[in-house]
Amino acid sequence: MAATKVKKESSMEETLWKSADKLRGSVEPAEYKHVVLSLFFLKFASDKFEARRIELIAEGQEQYLDFVEFYTMKNVFFLPEESRWSYIMQNAKQDDIALKIDTALFTVEKSNPTLKGALPDNYYSRLHIDTAKLASLLDEINKINTDDKAQDIIGRIYEYFLGKFALAEGKGKGEFYTPKCIVNLIAEMIQPFKGKIYDPCCGSGGMFVQSIKFIESHQGNTRDISIYGQESMNTTYKLAKMNLAIRGISANLGEIAANTFSNDQHKDLKADFVMANPPFNQKEWRGNDELTNDPRWNGYEVPPTSNANYGWILNIVSKLSKNGVAGFLLANGALSDDGTELKIRGELIKNDLVEAIVILPRSLFYTTDISVTLWILNKNKGARTIELGGTMKKYRSRRHEILFMDLRQMGSPFEKKFVELTEDDIQKVTKTYHDWQQVGYEKTYANIPEFCYSAKVFDEIQEKGYTLVPSRYIEFVNRDENIDFDTKMKTLQTELRELLIEEEKSKADLLNVFKELGYEIKL
Repeated sequence: MAATKVKKESSMEETLWKSADKLRGSVEPAEYKHVVLSLFFLKFASDKFEARRIELIAEGQEQYLDFVEFYTMKNVFFLPEESRWSYIMQNAKQDDIALKIDTALFTVEKSNPTLKGALPDNYYSRLHIDTAKLASLLDEINKINTDDKAQDIIGRIYEYFLGKFALAEGKGKGEFYTPKCIVNLIAEMIQPFKGKIYDPCCGSGGMFVQSIKFIESHQGNTRDISIYGQESMNTTYKLAKMNLAIRGISANLGEIAANTFSNDQHKDLKADFVMANPPFNQKEWRGNDELTNDPRWNGYEVPPTSNANYGWILNIVSKLSKNGVAGFLLANGALSDDGTELKIRGELIKNDLVEAIVILPRSLFYTTDISVTLWILNKNKGARTIELGGTMKKYRSRRHEILFMDLRQMGSPFEKKFVELTEDDIQKVTKTYHDWQQVGYEKTYANIPEFCYSAKVFDEIQEKGYTLVPSRYIEFVNRDENIDFDTKMKTLQTELRELLIEEEKSKADLLNVFKELGYEIKL
């Protein structure tokens, strides 16, 4: 029975995607996500509203059907009549359906303060989508079942769409989405069970969603977490708000979409966990004279204008609480950059903030095929006991130690030209990291060639000029020394012979076809 249900859900997702793709010609591909996901949100919110109305009637409380509080108390958005899905479907084939959708979204947001800034404003009218194509899309979305038991399906469809949109937009775009397996790896490593979570460039909110899933899967209490984030792109800011709202996740994403460096929406925040995927190698992120005295650089050199990588690092460091932990992604160049970056990196290492450096496989991202680094920073690497998910964990002192890991031999094929980390991969990495952190690690952790190595700051890292490139520390096996040349050449000889035989056969077949057609080719 379970297998049949999964197949049905997959079919629903694929059908919706194909329906969205029918917008081609009417809407630019980059706009698909905004067109589809806003309608998807409206359908979801409306179904929840109608279910709550039925519940109130069944409880004999018909007199409260139009009281907003009786919906919000159950985490349900109140919808005026003109914003309900039934009204949209009744008018789906009317020439003014785009205007009616805009009106519906406006009234939903106006009636629910928590949705302020989340929904598009006068969006569909401006797109001039062909009425027939829009009606077809509405029909497909209308088929989605959003009853309470299917709430996780809704989240999965939303996640599926975000991933497909990121794939469709190709290189240089899709910055709003970080592949789920990477977000899951970060959550499993830093374990955000309790406290404040912050993402300074939150995209569509994937880090927050995965944090909540992590807590739920480890029997934690999601009420122990507060979420703070910021996003500079207005359309992506709206996606994040919808993504969180559709799952009932409360978050403070700032009053407006804004640049984290020039308009920090959380100046006084001290977070227990930071999860982030900043733009890689961002150029000209500040003017030469701008932000030079910013308090976020306190004690460090001012990050250069030519590359924002260390600006992001220092912003993250400034937001960490006294026991704060951060997991974030950067391009590999940040591991060994010279000049100002080297000075900042040296201070970070000497201040004992860097706990782990993890090289990820190539082709994990939809926007670049380069290998990327996961950094783990920790404000308190001293010995202490922590309660995690109801279990007491004893952490040893890791002062002046850094764990290096290389995952480039991990990952499975995904969507033809991409790879993804499997659950087994993630479990292996996180177990190695947590074993290394804890008391008694000598019995559970060992340096493994081509995978992991625990380095001493003053004995090894300082001697190598504060580079954080894992291959400078992890042992690699020279497989060339173990190659049997004669055996290798005989294998190649056999393979080449088979290829030449196939080539001759194909050539003979082609000549025969032309001969039978009366156009013999004589060589």
